[in-house]
Amino acid sequence: MSERTPRKEQAAYTHGHHTSVVSDHARRTAQDSAAFLLPHIQPHHKILDVGCGPGTITADLAALVPQGSIIAGDAVESVLQQASNYAASRNLTNISFQTVDANDLPFPDDTFDIVYCHQLLQHVKDPVAILREMRRVCKSHTGIVAAREADYASFAFYPSPPEIKRWAELYQLVARKNGGEPNAGRHLHVWARQAGFSPDEIHATWDSWRYAGERARQFSMSWHGRILQPGFMGTAVREGFASEEEIRALSEAWKKWGETEDALCAIPHGEILCRKT
Repeated sequence: MSERTPRKEQAAYTHGHHTSVVSDHARRTAQDSAAFLLPHIQPHHKILDVGCGPGTITADLAALVPQGSIIAGDAVESVLQQASNYAASRNLTNISFQTVDANDLPFPDDTFDIVYCHQLLQHVKDPVAILREMRRVCKSHTGIVAAREADYASFAFYPSPPEIKRWAELYQLVARKNGGEPNAGRHLHVWARQAGFSPDEIHATWDSWRYAGERARQFSMSWHGRILQPGFMGTAVREGFASEEEIRALSEAWKKWGETEDALCAIPHGEILCRKT
């Protein structure tokens, strides 16, 4: 293993781990969050899921590698416990859970067939350093590093009331003040090159989620709650971006938006598949 200086994450997680956040993340599946990766998974593969959250995507991936295994890594033990409970509910025995800081992955070089992250790089101080770590622990010649990140400036809403537009403006300010890059989706191909992949090793794609009906209502209720948490409201008020009164009004506006019969939200994502050849 090459020598390296241990690193710790410096950014603050804007969304936090309130129930309003984690419950919404637990609705994600490998099909809606890793479809670009699924054709490349083989039954014997050894996978690392970095920033696994509540583990629903991880569990889906585990089911695809019955002769292989997957490590679910996250920095928050309570979320890992939820992921572990979910895996147990599906009788999956090829998943192990480990507390990790993605800046300093505790694995040897060339360990995994696939190293994957979803909605992680937008929340970190140095996404290139994390992609470099993901590349390091990925197997040479055959391994794949895969990442998928939202692009907040590209969100599309119907209807699009001024309160939702104001939220979008505030999110850019808050996320960057917390140390992240809210428009990570459009940066992925560049970050991958900076992390050591050559252009011909990078395959970049673009996809989106479409929330309508009940899923739009669920998403609105998630933001109705998470906008009030310290990672968003605390930063916004402390930095003078908005008052607490305004944030609470925006929270109610999210709820009202989700109750609109024709509510629609499209969430674009950048995706990269990088082969370590």
